[in-house]
Amino acid sequence: MPFETPRLILRELTEDDFGSWYGILSDPETMRFYPAPFDEDKVRRWIRWNQDNYARYGFGLWAVILKETGEFIGDCGITMQSIHGQQLPEVGYHIHRDYRRRGYASEAAALCIRLAFDRWRFPAVYSYMKHTNEPSFRTAMRNGMRFIEEYDDPVNTKTRVYAITREEWEHRCKA
Repeated sequence: MPFETPRLILRELTEDDFGSWYGILSDPETMRFYPAPFDEDKVRRWIRWNQDNYARYGFGLWAVILKETGEFIGDCGITMQSIHGQQLPEVGYHIHRDYRRRGYASEAAALCIRLAFDRWRFPAVYSYMKHTNEPSFRTAMRNGMRFIEEYDDPVNTKTRVYAITREEWEHRCKA
C-alpha cells in the first residue's frame, strides 16, 4: 500500500482526508444515488468504517489521488457487502463530480478488481448500485462485469448487481 495506476494513487483514508472527503460526500449531485448527502458525522463514520476494514480484511475503500496534482478526487476499493443476503466482495467507487467522465473510476476499479483476484484470491467480484445509477453500472461493464440480477431493496428501491469471475477477468486480460 499504496497502489498505483498510470494516473492515480490509491491509499488508505485518514482523518486528514476529512475536509476533502466531506466536500465530496456532502455534495447533492455527487450523492444523488444515495438516500441523502452525508453530514460531517457520517463522513467521519465512513472514514472509521474503512479504517476498520483495513485492519480486519487488509482492504477497504481507498482514497483516489491524482498523481499529477496530488488532489483527492474520491474513493475506490473493495469492501465486504451484503448483496441480496450474501456477504460478497464488492468494488465500489465515488468520484467527485468535477472529475467524472474522464475514466478515473474505471481505471481505479480495474486495479481493485485485479487486486481482488491476485492478492486476495476471490473467485468473483461484484459491484452493486441503485437501479437508476447508470454511470456506476457503465463503469462496471467497462471493466468486464456482467449484469447478474436486480432485486427489490428498501434502501435503493431496486438494486442492480454486476459481477466478474476470476476466469472471466483472466480471459479479458489475455485478449
